Formats: sequence, C-alpha cells, structure tokens
Amino acid sequence: MARQRVTPAASDEGPLTLAITILPAPAPVRDHCLAPSRTATVDAPVYGGTYDRLFPELPPLDAEESFLYALGGSGGACDGAPFAGRGGDDAETVAAGWPFFGQFVAHGITADRSALTDHADTATLRNLRSPRIDLECLYGEGPAGNPYLYDRDDPAKLLLGRNDAGLADDVPRNSQGVALIGDPRNDVHLFVNQLHVAMLKLHNGLVDHLRADGVPDRVLLDQARRVASWHYQWIVLHDFLPSVAGQPLVDEVLEDGPRFYRPTGEPFIPLEFADAAYRYGHSQILHAYRLHGDAAPVPIFPDLIGFDPVPAARTLDWGYFFDLPGHPPAQRAKKIDGRLARALIELPVAITGELEVEAYRSLAVRDLQRGQGVGLPSGEAVGRRMGEPPLTEAEVGLRSTAWDGETPLWYYVLKEAETRAAGERLGPVGGRIVTEVLIGILDRDPGGFRAVEPDWRPTLPAAAPGRFTLADLFAFTRSQPQP
Repeated sequence: MARQRVTPAASDEGPLTLAITILPAPAPVRDHCLAPSRTATVDAPVYGGTYDRLFPELPPLDAEESFLYALGGSGGACDGAPFAGRGGDDAETVAAGWPFFGQFVAHGITADRSALTDHADTATLRNLRSPRIDLECLYGEGPAGNPYLYDRDDPAKLLLGRNDAGLADDVPRNSQGVALIGDPRNDVHLFVNQLHVAMLKLHNGLVDHLRADGVPDRVLLDQARRVASWHYQWIVLHDFLPSVAGQPLVDEVLEDGPRFYRPTGEPFIPLEFADAAYRYGHSQILHAYRLHGDAAPVPIFPDLIGFDPVPAARTLDWGYFFDLPGHPPAQRAKKIDGRLARALIELPVAITGELEVEAYRSLAVRDLQRGQGVGLPSGEAVGRRMGEPPLTEAEVGLRSTAWDGETPLWYYVLKEAETRAAGERLGPVGGRIVTEVLIGILDRDPGGFRAVEPDWRPTLPAAAPGRFTLADLFAFTRSQPQP
C-alpha cells in the first residue's frame, strides 16, 4: 500500500501549497523512544532523509562492550544517583524545560528505528523524518492523509484533547487513550506531550487571527502552518540554540557559514549529531520536577510517563520550566556533566519494552551502544579534526576504569561541556556540531523563512520588541480563548 507525503512548497503567489508525493509503505520497524508494543499504535509519517558521517575520514572507536556497560550502567560513571540532592548539580542559566524542547526538536528531524546492534550497516539506516524544522509532527500528511489530526468542524484547525476537567490541555486520543498525533514519541512523557499541546494551540490561535484578518478559508491552513513553522524556526535559531551552544558560536556560524556540515545535495543528519552531540540533554534531566504551584515534586519516571490521558492536575505551569516575564525564576536543568538521573539509568519497561540485554535498561548504555554501533569516532579524534585541544585524561575522568583507549563521542561531549563550559552549555566540539547542523538544515529548507524570506521577522507580540522567544509563544497561547 502506498503512502502520501505532504510537504509545504513555496508558491510565487505567497501562501504555501501542499505538494504530494507517493511513497511505498515501509515494513514495521523499531523506534527507540517507544516500546515495541507501541510502534504501530499510530500511523506516523515514515518518509524522510538519510544519515551520513560528518567526518567520514576518521576511524571508528571500537570500545569493549563490557566497558560501555560499566560506564553507562548502574553504579558506573554515568549513574548520577549517588550525587542527587547534594547541591551544586543545578545549572545557573538553563531552565528545566530546555532539554525537553530540545527533544521536541529532535523528534521533528530524526527518527532512527533500527535495532541497537554492534557494527550496524550505516548505509541501510533511514531517517524516518524529514530533516526540516517545520512542525511536521503536528500536521502529518495533512487533512487528506491524516484526517484524525484535524477538527472536522473547522478543518483549518488541529484537534485538541480534553482532560478530566473538560479543558483542552491534552493531545487528542482514541477511545483507548492512545494519542492521535503525527509522532507517537511526543506522548512518551508529560513534558513533550505538553509542548506538543502548546504547538497545537499556537497553530489554532494563528488560524483565528488570520481569519479575522480576512485570509480566505481555502488557504487558511497553509498560511497558519507557514506562520507557525516560521515562528518555531525563529525560536530554535534565536532562543534555543544560543542557550545550547552560546551566542558567539551561533553568530559565527550565521556570519561565516559552517566549517564542517556542508551537504552537496539534500541535507542529511550526521551520525555525530544524532547519536552523540545532540544527546547532550540526557544529562540535563532532573530526577523529579514540580509541575505547578499546587504540586509536590514527582519523579520523571514512572510518575510522568506518557501514553495515557493527562489529567488536569498534571497540566504544566510553564513558569516552572522556563523563565517567563513576571514570574519567579523557573526550576533549573541539571548541569551537563556526564551523569544521568537514576530514572534514566533504570528506564521503565513501558518505554523500553522487554529486553534481552538488561544493560539496555540504561539510557546511557543505549547512547553509548548506539555510537559504537554506527562506528562513531572518538571525541578526541573529532576534537583534533576540528582544531580544538582534546580533553585530558583527568578531564575525561575515566582513569579508574580498565579502559585505556580514547573516549566515546557522546560521553566526551558531556565531559567537554562540564570542563570547558561549567556544565551550562556545550563545549566547542559538541556546540559546533549542534550549531552547524541545526543552522544548516534551516538554511536548506526550501519552505523555511531563511530560504523564502531571509529578512522576515516574527509577527506575533513579544515582551522585548524584535526578540520573539518561547516565552512569547506561551504568552500567545495563554491569551487565546479556551475552545
């Protein structure tokens, strides 16, 4: 059975149109943010692009599996449980919500559903997402391909779900509570679920505003999708990315262009990005979070796991996760330091499924194994290739282990952030990989604002004129009437 791919295409007349391409249906495969039993619950988009190497000339690091399991498993260097609650682990500048926003971005541009394995054939890896920052997870294949994502009474709008208080603060669900969204991974836990809801409300609010401005119904969906996507791209470029890699590096890449990520044709997702540098956020996750003013802190897992309707008592107050004007400072993210919360070292079965290798219960082991499986080079090798002084053995901090080789790239990126940026943001190697890739795919998106209208500026209101942020997006969605 063939599938339709629906993507926005720029029109000389202004609004985006929907271009349709027929693609063959793929075989069922595994998604590593979902247990196997959940991969077929929603017919998510499965088209996309490719993975490739950013540094194909560098040899892979071949570490012993026993070392990877010891490093990433319970009691290893990646296990942050012994340090929880001691103080000093919280970042000073990074609010607790940013790593979850980073995960939301990742779900929009990458989906590798191949099995965890040694020495994977990277030529067969398929990115089941388009490498475009365009909110594809909201719109799916459009009203024709995924009608369950849209409001039947107002087809220009996206459907929202109602919670136990009757408020539209959840994603839509079927009669069994399964999320009806363009990417089922966006229901894996409460935080990414609520970000998805915020983006649904952004689109619907834009529909109301554009309709009030006289935009005809026949182009209303396309126009709202373009405006929503462009504001989202602006936030990624001007709000999120500086917090991850630092404003000076972002400014350098915008002015001088990338040094290493230079696709000659269609953009691809580098494995050094997807399987190492962009997994930095795993080290920023806290063990427990306070959701709003009336709630005590609760562990992220199992308490905040997704896959079920979100009750009103679990609706997030974004002021506890992002620094919003007029609110006290939000909870802070954990520093990037190579350690993960115990909840991520012992992932629940609802996320991992039943495992033949018990070590894969640990997200750190999975990250390390993924890098090994796709043949990533060591962090030191990438640093030398970039002209950056490699971390010393003392900075890496693995002297006490039996391993005397170089460092897996994912772990290196985390330790580089700790030693070169005080855990507040990525260091020079990790930061450059993330910055060049995100800016690179923004620049190569034919429907994005940097390609279509480089001088475009956000049109929604902002607390600071000329600087539209995620906080402004939340303010806009809060200002809209409850449907």
